[in-house]
Amino acid sequence: MDYSNVTVTHDGPVATVTFDRKGSLNAFDQTTILELTDVARRFQDDLETQAVVLSGAPNAFSAGIDLKDPETWAELDDVALRDRSYRGVRLCQAWEDMPQITVTAMEGLVVGAGCAIALACDWRVLANDAYLYVPEVKIGLNLQWGALPRLVTLVGPARAKRITLLCEKMGPDMALDWGLVDELSEPGKSVAVATDLATRAAAMPPATTRMVKEAVNATANALHRATSFADADQSALTRTYQAAVEARENFSK
Repeated sequence: MDYSNVTVTHDGPVATVTFDRKGSLNAFDQTTILELTDVARRFQDDLETQAVVLSGAPNAFSAGIDLKDPETWAELDDVALRDRSYRGVRLCQAWEDMPQITVTAMEGLVVGAGCAIALACDWRVLANDAYLYVPEVKIGLNLQWGALPRLVTLVGPARAKRITLLCEKMGPDMALDWGLVDELSEPGKSVAVATDLATRAAAMPPATTRMVKEAVNATANALHRATSFADADQSALTRTYQAAVEARENFSK
């Protein structure tokens, strides 16, 4: 299937999925969200691919959601509006549910929604001149796309609060020390390092690998859905708060 912003290549049991809009710091527009969701769902029935590398643009993994995308603001009825609001949730869940081992390769900036999809993957590789940044609270929003419980599972509650509430940019050393990423790479080499991890995983007995991944996720993520099922609805509420409106106005100045 042909996509506008996503390419999929295969090298034996390892696939590489790249999303690159060729601009806008690779922010997620609605087209990219839907395409990456479709890609993940197709891997569910792929018995030959055993590991998948996810990469963004060479200069920026992703700047988060594209607030200039007209499709994000198109008027819809209530049901369709809620359906659009949960596209990011479905995207990340689709990547988390893939039976293959997934490794994210991140260059440049990894912001908001970019962090969310990376958290849904099994392992993360970050270039040592890149950073992660979750600015949602600064603009009066809660962290969505099911990312908050995944973040708590990885780093613990205290660090999750600091990351989300203080909105600090997280450099490579901090991200590695806190367990947000699993490997660092030289600039421009994150895909190579991620591919090495993916290749090593793909060399393991495939049925056993898939079974163990599913078992770990079932244990670690048991309450994730229960604690984040309404995160997009919560965001629809919190963004209307007076303080949130003022925060976004100040943030854009």
